[in-house]
Amino acid sequence: MEKAQKSKMVDVLEGMFDDAGVVVVTHYAGLTVAEMTQLRTGLREVGGQLKVVKNRLVKRALAGNQGEAASGMFTGPVAIAYSTDPVAAPKAAVDFAKKNDKLVLIGGWMGDLVLDEAGVKSLAALPSLDQLRGKLVGLLQAPATKVAGVVQAPAGQLARVLKAYADKAA
Repeated sequence: MEKAQKSKMVDVLEGMFDDAGVVVVTHYAGLTVAEMTQLRTGLREVGGQLKVVKNRLVKRALAGNQGEAASGMFTGPVAIAYSTDPVAAPKAAVDFAKKNDKLVLIGGWMGDLVLDEAGVKSLAALPSLDQLRGKLVGLLQAPATKVAGVVQAPAGQLARVLKAYADKAA
């Protein structure tokens, strides 16, 4: 790789890290092309991506930026999974690692917070951003339906009482 290409790749990595909500560092030695494609597809479905990276270029991209403390994780054959949603990439990577022992989770980072393997797994256990939004909408709608039920209840009771008097009089 020429010096200009390396410089351009470092710039691309810096931009990628700035946009990412979370980055998961993995070792992928032993994975077949089909398995890597399956992992990439799983990440794409949740809005994430997988990239095989050169360790030296990543360390240059991290120098002076967020995640610089995680530069020690970049040894051996490394692939990074990343997404803007802080839960999507860890969840997809952990799910794939459960099915395939050849993908080894090393750690990652989220902003300035460096995560070890246990941190990535605990992040993957959280509900995704879309799931949280759905729960929030459900919570906001629940009181409105309860208020409508309470408002309608006295009118329904009054109608039943009047019907009972009408039936009794007849």
